[in-house]
Amino acid sequence: MPVRRTVVAAASAAVIAVPLVFSLNASAQPGAGTPSRAAPTSALTPPAKEAVATGNGGAVSSVNPYASRAGIEVLRHGGNAVDAAVATAAALGVVEPYSAGIGGGGYFTYYNARTGKVSTIDGRETAPARMKSDAFIDPATGKPIPFPEAVNSGLSVGVPGTPATWRKALRDWGTISPAKALRPATRLADQGFVVNDEFRAQTEMNEERFRKISSTAKLFLPNGELPVVGSRFRNPDLARTYRELARDGMDALYRGPIGRDVVHTVQHPPVAPDANAKIRPGLMETGDLAKYTPLRRDPTHATYRGLDVYSMAPSSSGGTTVGEALNILENYHLSSADRVQALHHYLEASRISFADRNRWVGDPAFSDVPTDELLSKKFAKDRACLISPTSTLTSPVAPADPRRPGTGCKARTGSTEPYEGPSTTHLVASDRWGNVVSYTLTIEQTGGSAITVPGRGFLLNNELTDFNFTPLAEGVPDPNLPAPGKRPRSSMSPTIVLKDGKPLLAVGSPGGATIITTVLQTLVNRVDLGMTLPDAVAAPRISQRNRADTEAEPAFLKSAERTALDKLGQHFVEAPKTFTPSPEIGAVAALEFLSDGRTQAVAEPKRRGGGSAMVVHKAG
Repeated sequence: MPVRRTVVAAASAAVIAVPLVFSLNASAQPGAGTPSRAAPTSALTPPAKEAVATGNGGAVSSVNPYASRAGIEVLRHGGNAVDAAVATAAALGVVEPYSAGIGGGGYFTYYNARTGKVSTIDGRETAPARMKSDAFIDPATGKPIPFPEAVNSGLSVGVPGTPATWRKALRDWGTISPAKALRPATRLADQGFVVNDEFRAQTEMNEERFRKISSTAKLFLPNGELPVVGSRFRNPDLARTYRELARDGMDALYRGPIGRDVVHTVQHPPVAPDANAKIRPGLMETGDLAKYTPLRRDPTHATYRGLDVYSMAPSSSGGTTVGEALNILENYHLSSADRVQALHHYLEASRISFADRNRWVGDPAFSDVPTDELLSKKFAKDRACLISPTSTLTSPVAPADPRRPGTGCKARTGSTEPYEGPSTTHLVASDRWGNVVSYTLTIEQTGGSAITVPGRGFLLNNELTDFNFTPLAEGVPDPNLPAPGKRPRSSMSPTIVLKDGKPLLAVGSPGGATIITTVLQTLVNRVDLGMTLPDAVAAPRISQRNRADTEAEPAFLKSAERTALDKLGQHFVEAPKTFTPSPEIGAVAALEFLSDGRTQAVAEPKRRGGGSAMVVHKAG
């Protein structure tokens, strides 16, 4: 079937109606290439969306069916899990541009079937060399810059780590070039995707701040209007940027013209002439981009009920906080026979581990982070003594010193958790050889800094607002203050669970600090409460992060467990709304490797409009 194409001028976005096809081997140039063997999708019909898919040959789960399909196409053409993960991530940069893209960063966790080892890449953004510890203090007032003002500024933009992460992952473990991995996403950006309710709602949520930036309004508010559900949204600028990265390599961003455009945009935000807004410029320079390096780190490792749980070490707090909470919970018997006590202990373990996380975790290049001690069974047992089956701890609970045994059982008052935005995205991938990827990537807040690089088609992150603007506690060292070249603390928790040395689960989620509680609750649901993985993902969520209130989804607030937990002193409030009509916590993408050799890919059935789980060959 011939492919219809539309010649488009150098507009940033357009609404069109053309069939959408993928071809890994076709030319990436617009209007060139041969028709794909994949069936074309109707102009107004996106790929089919399924929350659960079971089969063989490899699997992908993400928040979006276009992205999952990009990864599956790579697997079908012989690529491995790493190749598929990069292809999926690049496609998410097209269809989920407010959550991820080449203007951001993330963390990549990989299980190598040949060696049986888990490795990770820290692709977190870094602060520019000119950023000091008081960068977010307004010199005119001596007080912290208001958070919304900091978010919507060049000052919030960290040096992007995502393109370098893709390059490193493909060099170390992949089988195809970055150019091939980018082809499905490039074609998707060229031909467009069907606007759904979710994309429109996220755009509407950001409309006011998008209108303040001329390049962002031009791209995401075509003809000055919100994108219409059912129309096709194209991003030719991003397609050209991807082609430039494919042709010239990722150094086109770190040492070339894309990077120069990024720096100019950070230093001179393109404020709309009629915006009547002051947007603070940033501190990034071209030398900051040239110095950026993604880091191979040893993963965190915790054992739980005979399983090996691997995740991301600092600069992320995900692996240490999930691991510490699991170690605390291992001191208790949790089961579906007493769901109230199981959930009570889950909340208390999360409360305690967040207290320790806020005090101790930061970039290990700048702070002596006690990672091993935070993950020790002895420290967890010390902290577990705070938990009572009949009452609730009062937050904020004070941290303990994991290097001083015996100090963890003193209930004292601590400091509250700083704010983290609820955005980010997550994907998982596996292949026919048994390799597995769990990858979380982000531009921080939904819509990032709201600053689009003119002519490049992507938003810049606001990741540096993940630093604490001032110390959390007076007179106590804070590991998460800004510093030159420093990575801000993250909550991203891309996790892989092994049983007897073989993959059992891969799981992760977006959601700011709720990422940690979402991954933890999913593991407790699956391992302790005996739920299937689809049920563990779909179950109502509650999130306790060392606060007086525990955030809860509406379905949980109506449950019998909520009433019983109230009597134990737990206090619940409805989770904040983001860009959906119903309050939600997290959006899991996960895999389970079944005992019969099949893989079960699982995505959200409803949250964020429902995710997309796919396998190469369906079986059962």
